[in-house]
Amino acid sequence: MANVRIVSSIPRRGLLATMAVFVTGAAAFPAYAQVSDSTPRGGPMPPGPADKSGYRLDSGDRMRIIVFGQQNLTGEYALDGQGVLSFPLIGQINAKGMTPAQLEQAIAAKLHPDYIRNPSVAVEVMTRRPFYIVGEVKNPGSYPYVAGMSVINAVALAGGFTYRARESSFYIKRPDASGQTVRITATQETPVQPGDVIMVRERYF
Repeated sequence: MANVRIVSSIPRRGLLATMAVFVTGAAAFPAYAQVSDSTPRGGPMPPGPADKSGYRLDSGDRMRIIVFGQQNLTGEYALDGQGVLSFPLIGQINAKGMTPAQLEQAIAAKLHPDYIRNPSVAVEVMTRRPFYIVGEVKNPGSYPYVAGMSVINAVALAGGFTYRARESSFYIKRPDASGQTVRITATQETPVQPGDVIMVRERYF
């Protein structure tokens, strides 16, 4: 009842002025005046898909290449052992080290203007090149890369450790930003990248 008495005691002129200020503020900030039912409550919007534009192509990668409006050119392609793409009309492109976006530009540049005027090209990596695991695992060899995998996942795919394995220390060989192969020290939690060579070391007795 106290709240009713307080509201009823506000002068009519003051009440109208307060309402006018609220309406004016809503008009000035429409984004806050209307809330979509689809807006998540209790937190920010969830992030979109991860940006994969920094992925560098190499031997064994398989892609779907789309040239819009050109069904004869659209299809699945793989890079050969040298990282070279063979593409209809334009021949070979050395795609090793390129990102998908750079390969899109390279294909479009070779198609225009001799074959297609202002072509629109999209490159999607379908299957990334395998990784390799050697040393003290039961089944060393190459295995298909799975996004988000770590060294211990790779060991599991290779059948687990041998009794001689050092289970807490590993080496990984992979190319750096300049293309030179480097060796890094890894743990069981180290993320694996396509094309990595994982070395499971032998423990000292």
